[in-house]
Amino acid sequence: MLIETDRLILRPPEDRDRDALAAINGDPRVGDWLAATMTREENDAMIDRVNAHIGQHGWGFWAVERKADATIIGMAGLIAMPAEMPPGPAVEVGWRLSPETWGHGYATEAGRAAVAWAFAELKPPEVIAITARSNLRSQAVMRRIGMIPEPWRDFDHPKLAEDHPLRAHVVFAMKRPG
Repeated sequence: MLIETDRLILRPPEDRDRDALAAINGDPRVGDWLAATMTREENDAMIDRVNAHIGQHGWGFWAVERKADATIIGMAGLIAMPAEMPPGPAVEVGWRLSPETWGHGYATEAGRAAVAWAFAELKPPEVIAITARSNLRSQAVMRRIGMIPEPWRDFDHPKLAEDHPLRAHVVFAMKRPG
């Protein structure tokens, strides 16, 4: 499974990607938006879960490789959101990229490609995205890829403490073209 854009390749994470992804997931600037940084062990366990999801569904949260230099700059793709999550069950698009790449349009490019692939291959009625209410940069990416806020679906993230600053989440959605 491979998705190519002008500048990126989205593909299942491989063992050779673990160091680069551990550096990204361990970066405090990334952790600020994901509630915590990850240790190397947590990163490796997350990659194993991602690959199990890909094995089960045939799609998932892919490694993002920059074509220009074959550098792994993060992860982006699709997640089968379970019914236990307030906006679920749903097909969710998401991304996490190295802070050094922020502001260069990579999240928008990867997100747009993942949503297009989802509608072409999976044909869900919609694709959603969630983020902390305070994460305005991620919300801007959602808008750029054509997603619309659906405030009636906003929720408090059940995996975060009641007083956690990232607990309040917003929901954006894009309906399948028709």
